[in-house]
Amino acid sequence: MHRNHRHRLRSFRNFFSHDKLSSFKNVVLKMQLADPTLTLDPTTSRSSSRSRSPSPARAFVSTTATTDLGHDATALLSDELLIRIFSAVGSPHLGTVGLVSKRWLRLVDGLRHSLTLLDWSFLTGPSRRLTTRFHELTEVDLVPAAFLPPPSPSQLILTRGPYSLHMDPLSSCSAGELLLIDSEAINHGLEVLASGCPVLQRLHTVAPLQSEAGLVAAAFDLSTLQELVLHRCSDTALRPISAFKNLQILRVVASMNGLYSGPGVSDIGLTILAHGCKRLVKLELGGCEASFDGLSAIGRCCMMLEELTISDDSKMEGGWLAALSYCGNLKTLRLESCRKIVSLAEPLEFLGSCPTIERLLLQRCQLRDKTSLKALFMVCEYVKEIRFQHCWGLDDDMFRISSICRMVKRLSLEGCSKITTEGLESVILTWNDLQSLTVVSCNSVRDDEVSPALSSLFSILNEFKWRPDSKSVLSTNLRGTGMWKKGGKFFRRLRG
Repeated sequence: MHRNHRHRLRSFRNFFSHDKLSSFKNVVLKMQLADPTLTLDPTTSRSSSRSRSPSPARAFVSTTATTDLGHDATALLSDELLIRIFSAVGSPHLGTVGLVSKRWLRLVDGLRHSLTLLDWSFLTGPSRRLTTRFHELTEVDLVPAAFLPPPSPSQLILTRGPYSLHMDPLSSCSAGELLLIDSEAINHGLEVLASGCPVLQRLHTVAPLQSEAGLVAAAFDLSTLQELVLHRCSDTALRPISAFKNLQILRVVASMNGLYSGPGVSDIGLTILAHGCKRLVKLELGGCEASFDGLSAIGRCCMMLEELTISDDSKMEGGWLAALSYCGNLKTLRLESCRKIVSLAEPLEFLGSCPTIERLLLQRCQLRDKTSLKALFMVCEYVKEIRFQHCWGLDDDMFRISSICRMVKRLSLEGCSKITTEGLESVILTWNDLQSLTVVSCNSVRDDEVSPALSSLFSILNEFKWRPDSKSVLSTNLRGTGMWKKGGKFFRRLRG
């Protein structure tokens, strides 16, 4: 015990050796460069130690004890070191970290790159807090703040897509006609944002109706902008679109069912878009009044277009499907919430096809017309991936039409409850190049109806995900656990 005590004393004495003290002084010197209030002057030690030369340990302790740091131990750390520490903290916790001190808040604000605005005064108020606090923003969503708040606080919330808005239950406005701020306020907000956040890359905003001054200012000041989402878009709002030199992703939403309705986007606006944004890679059209002329103009001018999304085709005119043959570089066609897929009135033999399309994705679509669905598969005859997700009306007869596509390698079915095992087998056995199969929540597909030929196909697939019936998955997971005996009527009914 005595030897160990003496050994510890010697180790403690060697802790303040000359070499280690020099290392500590170098660390404090670097901290001093970041904070000029720090000092290494040993004369600031106690008056009792001025008469004699301080020991190395006493000099170091006195130096660190007399700085004007108060109780904030992190004041010795430089901004660069704190930023490295904060960058390792998850995004949900950064807001809590910024409450510690003003310095921490300033550093945390510099790390924030994405922001969704909820109050328009935060952007255009006298202090302009958004552009003052956040200089390195790369993504800003202004849409929630563009809706006028209810005159009185309300607990009623309307959720539509990514947005949740408070509603006034006593308001005379319908659910699909929420009020937006005026165009002058939108233009002013866009001008302030463009001048204060020059490195912005993605912008979501509501298009002004009377004037395009805000979009023009954003086009000239935001030279790094690559993605733009325009809600309540119109033909006139697309006129300054050519000023965005580096724009690659564009989403045009003319109306959103359940939130607002706008003047609409016709073939005139799509033609302006086609001649102004020839470097587009991704384009999404939502609620537009487009037809063959507008989409064919996009196909001829936007030669780099690789992905096209059509959302809510209720206002689109017949014949737009034939315009896809003009898209010479299109690789992905996505249809979302489409109620109808209208083809040409002329015979399908003259419809044409787009041989470059490799992926066909249908989400929440109503597939009830065999002629329209056949026209879609004829245009996308050379696709390699087909995905159906929660599509209404997709039964065995409708699904058999997809056998027109002979080069399919990946198939995904999710939420298609009308497709049976027989209908699935009749199609996928004709696809000799099939490599991936996903079947999820298709309750009409039964495990006990799988044929030997279908089982042999499953065994050679590279990717295979089979969860057609949620009840069968539940019983398989609970098998052997004894829960059938311990459970109540619910588990007994599932077992029977």
